[in-house]
Order: sequence, then C-alpha cells, then structure tokens
Amino acid sequence: MEVLGIKKNFLAIEERFSSYENSSIVILPIPYEQTTSYGKGTRFAPKEILRASAFVEFYDDETGKELCFEKGIATLKQLSFKKLTTQQSFELIDVYVAQILEDNKFLVCLGGEHTITLPIVRRFYRKFPRLSVLQFDAHADLRLSYENNPYSHACVMARIVEFLPPERVVQVGIRALSVEEANWIQESPIHTYYASKIKAGKYGKNWCKELVGNLTEEVYITFDVDFFDPSVIPSTGTPEPDGFSYNDALNIIRELVSSGRKIVGFDVVELAPMTDFHHPNLTTARLVYKILNLAFYHTKK
Repeated sequence: MEVLGIKKNFLAIEERFSSYENSSIVILPIPYEQTTSYGKGTRFAPKEILRASAFVEFYDDETGKELCFEKGIATLKQLSFKKLTTQQSFELIDVYVAQILEDNKFLVCLGGEHTITLPIVRRFYRKFPRLSVLQFDAHADLRLSYENNPYSHACVMARIVEFLPPERVVQVGIRALSVEEANWIQESPIHTYYASKIKAGKYGKNWCKELVGNLTEEVYITFDVDFFDPSVIPSTGTPEPDGFSYNDALNIIRELVSSGRKIVGFDVVELAPMTDFHHPNLTTARLVYKILNLAFYHTKK
C-alpha cells in the first residue's frame, strides 16, 4: 500500500504517525466521476480535501484527544480509473477495500461521486454481515436507472438494497426525489427521514433517537455533502435548499455513538470543489476528522 507523505497526506502529519503499519485508520482517496448529472468536479474532491486538511487542528475539544497521534492515520495514493469500465472501476475499489479490511484498519473513503459507495458497502457487508447503512443525503438515490445508467450516482442506494436488506438502511435529510422513489419508500421497509418532516416536527421530539434505533450494532456511514444546506456546502453537484447545518449532522452521529453502536467505516462523497473558494473543502476535511473522533472516543449513555 503506497502512502502519501507529510506534504500530501490527511492532516499533513509526519511519517511515524502516518505509515500504513503504524496506523489504525486508513484514508482511501477515490476520485471516481463518471455519471455526475449537473455540477461536475467530484474527481477533484479527494485532493482538495487532503490539501485543506493541513489546516484542521489536531486537538478535538469535545473528546480532549489528538486522535491522529494516538491512533495514526495513513493516507493512500489516490486510485486511478483511466481507461477502466464501470465494472473494472468497482473491482479496483473492491481490491483495496478488501485488503484494508483484512488488515483490520478503520477505513475512510473520499469520493468522488456517490457511486463509489456501492462496491465499498458490498465489501463491508461481507465482513460485517449484520451491517446497517446510515445515509446522509438530500437525495434518495433509489432510482432503478438514471439517464439509462443503473450505476448512476442517482441509483447507488437502489443497487445497495439489492443485497443489503432495505430495513437496514436509514436515510436522513432527503428533500429531492422522484415519485417512483417516494412510492418505493412508502411500500418498503427502508427508513427515510425527510427534511420537511424533521423541520416541521412531524417525527416528534425524539426523532433522532428513533432514527438511531433503526440501525444495527455495526453501522457504515455514507455522507453525501449535499445533506448540508447550500449555505454550508455550496460546492456540490446538485445543491438542494432547506438543508442542514454541520451541528445537525454531528448531533445525529453523537446520538449514534452514545447509543453504544459502532461506526465501522464511512465515506464522504459529492464535494465538487470551486476554484478560489476554500471553506467547503476545509469544512469537509474537518467533518472527516470529527466523525473519526466521535467513532473512536464516543461516550455511551
């Protein structure tokens, strides 16, 4: 596994804290972009997230830890998808994910478009047969096909529930979907928390606890940054108004880890960096580090 050095790795940390052998955590940059349908540029996200991460503080005030020095974080060289078909790209992702999981590392994948989550979750499911998936997203991504492509980023969750029981999928923040997706959600055991109903209080005061209660003990998080309101993250392919804050996201994750459930891995996808507009890149880098801190240093209620 080829790792990046201090000038290019996550948090810009020196070798003794970022070698593959000495690290409990591995960052895998996956700049896959084949099906983005509006704003483009997700292939540049891994590089820009890593660049921005050099300005994220090592110390987390909530946990009182410097996780990167206590656990070690190795950043692999980003994958290349030149001249690869969709299936070949999935196979390449699978090879890396399989090896990292076999080495008992905690894996964080940086996309790229949301399609990358399909081969990642498929491999995680093989290692964690009781796996559930928590999806932060503005879109349901449950289309059977989009623009004649069943492997579009708009179809990723539809492909995942073909092998993962749909009752093990929890979606939060959804506010843009087709009538076909809405009908499927209504008729299936998938758990979808719509933005409009959250904001109107229609799930009640304990909706967050209820949401977490639908998850199994081992949880994979897939985080599409368009979950956020465009005022927080404007640089994404299809930004949707009436989204959520950074703290809204963290409060859900805090509820998850305090319940005793375990985050086994996660990805962050669909950032489309804008030239000379840096705060979304830094916010995303900080989100990655914050989720890691909560995953490793959670306090059970």
